[in-house]
Amino acid sequence: MKFLRGPSDYSQEPPRHPSLIINSQCAGNRRTAMSKVKTVKGVGCDVCAIGNAIWGGAKLADVLELVGIPNLASITPLGGKHVEFISVDKCKENEGPNEASIPLIQATTSDSEVILAYEMNGEPLNRDHGYPLRVIVPGVIGARSVKWLDSINIIAEECQGFFMQKDYKMSPPKINWENIDWSTRRPQMDFPVQSVICSLEDVTKVKPGKITVHGYAVSGGGRGIERVDVSFDGGKTWVEASRYQKTGIPYVADDKSSDKWARVLFKAEAEISENTEIVAKAVDIAANVQPENVEFIWNLRGILNTSWHRIHIHTEHPDN
Repeated sequence: MKFLRGPSDYSQEPPRHPSLIINSQCAGNRRTAMSKVKTVKGVGCDVCAIGNAIWGGAKLADVLELVGIPNLASITPLGGKHVEFISVDKCKENEGPNEASIPLIQATTSDSEVILAYEMNGEPLNRDHGYPLRVIVPGVIGARSVKWLDSINIIAEECQGFFMQKDYKMSPPKINWENIDWSTRRPQMDFPVQSVICSLEDVTKVKPGKITVHGYAVSGGGRGIERVDVSFDGGKTWVEASRYQKTGIPYVADDKSSDKWARVLFKAEAEISENTEIVAKAVDIAANVQPENVEFIWNLRGILNTSWHRIHIHTEHPDN
């Protein structure tokens, strides 16, 4: 069932959904650090393949309802179980369209807040970000938020596009390009819990004394951040960082005042007197934690590096 091919086909305009602050994160965020363990395939990304934006548009659940698919539907009378998004953009890997899908129940659940976006940060969507229309799937890796939409289909089986079936899948460290069987791995959807120190680079030189670190934390599926722990001595001891989304307003996970899909910022400080390693790790409301070492989660595509984030500090003592 194909029901959208460009925005002009609607006989009835879907209601505009209130704009939402949504964090988007590439599955390859922090890939550069993973590549230091062993070579991976993919664009090198440090800690900034992520960002908040204010998205405006129509909620996908409302659009589906206009074409006869009710809220909370998990299957259509014709057996459709997935919503497929197809772009005019072609992928160089197989010269087919860039495409992805999500389960129908996710699309028809209002609280999932999947948006067909035509505005970004209060402005009409620009070309680089998917003009004239793109999908935003909150809490899911960026590859599923397809840009430059050409059509939306209701399909019985999961999308068979390249980036759903032969990429963006999590594999164990023992798998390489010679022995990988893509069919045994599920397409990655939700992003695991993540935290990153942004105010300092690795390696940073500082003077002895008080040091303050700032960073972000986020988890997939709309799961809030329960805690961010920061160590100023390489993981021997920890302090709990303060969390916020708006300056001066403490963040409380799952509170109505919090932005469910947005990143959470954190701040911590301590006195240092010698060379050290600063480490950050987060816990989400489902008690999911970050793995301690990147070696344990290495994979050939370099995705989902959510290991503890580490920054090395060298103290500069004045000459006597």
